Amino acid sequence: MSNPDVTYLFDPLCGWCYGATPMLDRLSASGVRIELLPTGLFSGAGARPMDEGFAAHAWANDQRIERLTGQKFTQTYRRDVLDVRGTLLDSHAATLGISAAGLEGPGGRLTALKAIQRARYVDGRDIVTIDGVAEVLAAAGMADAAGLLQSPTERLMKAHRELVGQGRTLFERLHANGVPSLAVIRNDVPRLIGSNALFGSFDNLVAHIAAA
Repeated sequence: MSNPDVTYLFDPLCGWCYGATPMLDRLSASGVRIELLPTGLFSGAGARPMDEGFAAHAWANDQRIERLTGQKFTQTYRRDVLDVRGTLLDSHAATLGISAAGLEGPGGRLTALKAIQRARYVDGRDIVTIDGVAEVLAAAGMADAAGLLQSPTERLMKAHRELVGQGRTLFERLHANGVPSLAVIRNDVPRLIGSNALFGSFDNLVAHIAAA
């Protein structure tokens, strides 16, 4: 197939987005250019306390995602993230870290996203604070992004606002139901691909992209 531009709408605290990561890797390896746009779904007004009810709901969803995709959600994550009270489900720091990693080139966004997802869902690490995300980025070889996150410049904050704004605008334009969402851009016109295509066969996803 020809390789259209594909845009991936996500939030770093979305378990389903973590589940879709292997499919993104396969798409990228096949030659499809993917632009990552965060929507800020779980930041700002979308942030919420990690209370017992939400933690139970999240863990049940996570087990379903693991069965469907093979992506691991460990007991360490359950103990050190979901079962810790007094914390927030707030993706601001993680999203800002992804913006910092992509400041010199958008390819850094996927690398940062994968490092942040693994830190949370496998290693049970803190990715809801600036210092926590900076540690993850530094450990993943992105020391410049980590430093920028801890001492943000106006350039970073402007780029971050624009990136999240683009994500929210496209999300609303597509009338997407949630994240992850995938869109094919042809002649500046975005076409939404159902998120279910990210969790089936790779050939089926490729067919959806080609037909969009």
